[in-house]
Amino acid sequence: MRTVRGLFVGLATLDLVQRVGERPGANEKVVAQRSDIAAGGPATVAAVTFGALSGRSVLLSALGSGPVGRLAAGELRDAGVRIVDAWTAGADLSISAITVLDKTGQRSVVSRNAEDLTAVVPHDLPALIKDTDVVLIDGHHPELAVAAARCAQKAGIPVILDCGSPKPVYTELVPLADTVVCSANFVDDPDQSDAAAAALLACGARLVAITAGAEPVRWRTRDATGAIAVPPVAVRDTLGAGDVLHGAVAFALARGVTDPERSLRFGTAVASLRVQHVGPRAWLGDQRLRSLVAGMLGG
Repeated sequence: MRTVRGLFVGLATLDLVQRVGERPGANEKVVAQRSDIAAGGPATVAAVTFGALSGRSVLLSALGSGPVGRLAAGELRDAGVRIVDAWTAGADLSISAITVLDKTGQRSVVSRNAEDLTAVVPHDLPALIKDTDVVLIDGHHPELAVAAARCAQKAGIPVILDCGSPKPVYTELVPLADTVVCSANFVDDPDQSDAAAAALLACGARLVAITAGAEPVRWRTRDATGAIAVPPVAVRDTLGAGDVLHGAVAFALARGVTDPERSLRFGTAVASLRVQHVGPRAWLGDQRLRSLVAGMLGG
């Protein structure tokens, strides 16, 4: 079976994750039950997921040569992700300070994202696009995002757009995307989610899906609508769950799965497996991943 390839364009950070029994209040200190350091960011976690599912991942992002960037790059190489570094200027890579509450698995994040970094479009972008089966873009590094989306559309490579919090660049990216997966934060009013999905379809997307944590994933095309129930599981850690779903959907699309029900059900199943594990990488060794991939390929 041919190894599918994915290009992931967007944010990289270094995540410092502290697991606590209670969040500290003002002027309070708490002792963490566990600490982890791993590369993070929407496109980055999606790339790690794609690789864990047996795909070949390439991350196009800005990491730089500073100590934080080198640490993140090394961790990603250990996870099997190839890096194309588009960094040209700015501060060292951002550190995301993340607190995970032990009793619920919910996370709080403080990060400056890519605010202080400048990325340049690599000259070999067309070759990178030609050598992939799917492109996922998270909207960070806008110039890089738009260039990759345009190049992919020209080459006939499907584009998945990860719409987290609203960004001005989405106006340019949505018409270039085949699949748009939004978080609940993308829609100000949950009662307007259907209208928001319809507007995204009118702008050119072929499939729009909106995730909402443990609530069903709602999807819409120009011809059909549906909802995917999220499996009830013991939630230990929600960090990056949405990004894992995006990476799994990208894998399904790269494998030729075009049915929204199949691809989104697969993505939801992989994300549900992720939240059962404590820490950003522990879930990658779960043997159930193979069964999920086999089930997705079998229809």
